[in-house]
Amino acid sequence: MAMTITPKESSRLSINQEEEVTIGVKQVLKRLKKLRGVHHIAVGLSGGVDSSLTAALLVEAGWKVEGITLWLMSGKGSCCTDGLIDAAGICKQLEIPHHVIDARDNFKKEIIDSLVRGYKEGLTPSPCSKCNRFVKFFPMLDWSEKNLGLTRIATGHYARIRHSEVASSTNSKQLILRHQLLRGLDETKDQSYFLYDLPQEVLAKVVFPLGELKKSDTRKEANRLNLRTATKPESQDLCLAEHHGSMKAFLDNYLPSKKGEIILQNGEIIGNHDGIEHFTIGQRKGLGVAWKEPLHVIEIQASTNRVIVAPRSEASKRECTVGEINWVSIEPPNKEIKVEVQLRYRSKPVSATLSPLQPSRENIKNRRPYRCNLTFQLEQFSITPGQAAVFYEGDVLLGGGIIEKNIPN
Repeated sequence: MAMTITPKESSRLSINQEEEVTIGVKQVLKRLKKLRGVHHIAVGLSGGVDSSLTAALLVEAGWKVEGITLWLMSGKGSCCTDGLIDAAGICKQLEIPHHVIDARDNFKKEIIDSLVRGYKEGLTPSPCSKCNRFVKFFPMLDWSEKNLGLTRIATGHYARIRHSEVASSTNSKQLILRHQLLRGLDETKDQSYFLYDLPQEVLAKVVFPLGELKKSDTRKEANRLNLRTATKPESQDLCLAEHHGSMKAFLDNYLPSKKGEIILQNGEIIGNHDGIEHFTIGQRKGLGVAWKEPLHVIEIQASTNRVIVAPRSEASKRECTVGEINWVSIEPPNKEIKVEVQLRYRSKPVSATLSPLQPSRENIKNRRPYRCNLTFQLEQFSITPGQAAVFYEGDVLLGGGIIEKNIPN
């Protein structure tokens, strides 16, 4: 189900002439004007300042723009009513059509059900990357093409795409077109980590206008254009946590309390818990146990409903296995390669050797067979099964996958 709203009255932007266009914005506008292809595009609008400015820049660059908002959940929050209202307001300001797509069923199936299942199995799932692939980019492209005849979409992500010819892994003399994903220029805002799971057919059709901007430029330009979202604060939490008040409240809504034991590695019971879903690898606070030294969660056993804890010195590992890999900027390697690995969104990349493993038979059917072993140059604290491990070479995102539970000692 989709609703389309076309502005009925004039509400042109009131531009603040006192604010100057930054050099970064001028360069983005110049690049958008020269971009090849039909300049008619759908923009994913969440109701935040980033997606709002994305639409505004495309309009300013002379593109014909149509706004699309995915209705993911009922109730209040950035992915709910609040986001829909602000997205509709921006479309009115920009005088562009606004299409609202009811994606609640797909969001529940792909994200909520998957998230609950993962926590129940003792994992700490990473839903944002999966949401980008299966709930946002693919569905928006599909809907836009079928209903609007558009083959391009733009979003407010801080990342870049480079379309270039690279040597084939099977024939070094043969060049193939590769849509490479790069970090956004603003290191503090780069969101490429959450986009590692986008396939080539999606990257070929996506535009990221903010990839070459700093967040400060975005705010300044939004103020210059007097966008209604210019001063809107950013959401700091996962949308589900924001919607329910906390991640604990979300999980309590779906998983019944199940008491279990907190133990040391030697099997000594030192406490109790009311659900393994409330713990994550590396966690120190909120364990509810008193001990002679600080303890961290090092393992979550779904089969026994136990949480294993240990001192920080025993919570680090040199290796991990990564599965369901999506190779982005390069073809799947057939030999060891040196990479920089990002284990969490806010973590610094660390050096590692990536060794390809035999493809997973169970994932061949869904085209996610690639696996590898990562050996880190230095031991890493709290390697967390269920989270994404993303591989880089400088600014180029090579690929990424999900950390598996069988972490070697």
